[in-house]
Amino acid sequence: MSTLRVTVEELTVHEHPNADALELAQVGLYRAVVAKGAYRTGDFAVYIPEQAVLPEGLLAELGLTGRLAGAAANRVKAIRLRGELSQGIVCRPRALTGVDLARAHRDGTDLAAELGIVKWVPPVPISMSGDVEPAPDLLPWIDIENLKRYPTAFPEGEPVAITEKVHGTACSLTYHAGDDRIQVTSKGLGAQRLALAEAPGNLYWRAVHGHGLPKVAAELAGELGASRVGIFGEVYGDGVQDLGYGTDGRRGVPGYAVFDIAVADGDGVRWLDPQELTRVLDGRLPVVPTLFSGPYEAQRVRELAEGRETVSGRAVHLREGVVVRPLSGRHSTELGGRAIAKMVGDAYLTRKGGTEYE
Repeated sequence: MSTLRVTVEELTVHEHPNADALELAQVGLYRAVVAKGAYRTGDFAVYIPEQAVLPEGLLAELGLTGRLAGAAANRVKAIRLRGELSQGIVCRPRALTGVDLARAHRDGTDLAAELGIVKWVPPVPISMSGDVEPAPDLLPWIDIENLKRYPTAFPEGEPVAITEKVHGTACSLTYHAGDDRIQVTSKGLGAQRLALAEAPGNLYWRAVHGHGLPKVAAELAGELGASRVGIFGEVYGDGVQDLGYGTDGRRGVPGYAVFDIAVADGDGVRWLDPQELTRVLDGRLPVVPTLFSGPYEAQRVRELAEGRETVSGRAVHLREGVVVRPLSGRHSTELGGRAIAKMVGDAYLTRKGGTEYE
């Protein structure tokens, strides 16, 4: 998931092609449906992104009581309104009356706490949960921001790899070379520096042992001279999320695909570049499909985010989206960290009966 930030943004307003009383307010590459005449291009307004949970008072003020997603009808989700995709909410809450919106935009002020907005945390199925233990020396993964919010994160022409985003649940394994120890966790628990106690029915441990991750991690530590190796992959299959890729995740060995590797030594933590990752694994573990490798083109990314998945080899359902990273790793000032971002497909966002476990 992306980081939840509620910020003031400068709008670009477009005509709605299918509704005389509506318009489209653009933030980055996101577009939100708004009432016609409410805003003009160049205006500043608050942008509330997807996965935000709104308090009752703000829902009532915006006329959205009972109209959003989730059991409590208070969660922002992408929808189509009169045929146009609307992602997020554009508004000017009364709580910000008197606030210099232009200055808040320049400062990048996060208004989530002031407005009582929190990030939605999906419920965790029993197969993905379990007893946990403190793990301060884990190598955790990071939140990946959406290119629609940060459209200039990659310059046109930069050499990049575009991989398919697999709809499963992220599984992290950290191998400690000093005492031949492994720690396994999910993305959400890893962010809290918690590891899952080994249990035969746990989904993550079934994937770890079923695909032989401990052995591969130990081999990589020796080959790369690392004190710790982090292998990050997506566990998938029927019973894991609503898109199963034709794999049974309920019994036996669920599907698994590596999307990142980190190695730690005396100089800190290093993330393997895309081509290095494929080379050092040398077929020992399945890897997420690479859809394109070459010069970055924004239009190509948008096109590749849509269509059918390639994980199963049979295109059994739609594609979730893509992840973009440079062929040579670097820091991104715009993203505030590692240069890596995602784009989620419009068809995926508006599918029926979707699940979003971390």
